[in-house]
Amino acid sequence: MDWEMFFKVLAGVILGALALAALVLTLAFRKLRRLRLPADADFFTAIRAVPFSLVAGLDLLDLALDSFSAPVIWFILNRTGLQALRNIAAFEAVLPFTGPIPTLTLAWLAARFLNLGKPPDPDVIEAERVAPGRYEARPRP
Repeated sequence: MDWEMFFKVLAGVILGALALAALVLTLAFRKLRRLRLPADADFFTAIRAVPFSLVAGLDLLDLALDSFSAPVIWFILNRTGLQALRNIAAFEAVLPFTGPIPTLTLAWLAARFLNLGKPPDPDVIEAERVAPGRYEARPRP
């Protein structure tokens, strides 16, 4: 086996997956601005509401960086307000050698086709808790 060729192919796959992940995640962020998700949403409710481009981009990022993608995934999902996805996606990214398995994509497909979680409600208003039992609407971006 020619190790030099192996590492060239591996580097090509990593760079290609990183470039594609950056492109797909950029497209996903544009769609995420309009996403309204209840604060108490569980994993399957959240994954059912997000666009396919987000889960595909996160899986590509996991393919490219394997375990090193966990902090990046944590940061991305935290900044987009998807805490229901953040913990599970980051935990899956930490597991070594799961990069080639598109687990978030499979979960997204399962949530859609098996009707797991609650369907997205377009009338959800994002709110911040200001006191016990009292909420104020967040301004729309």
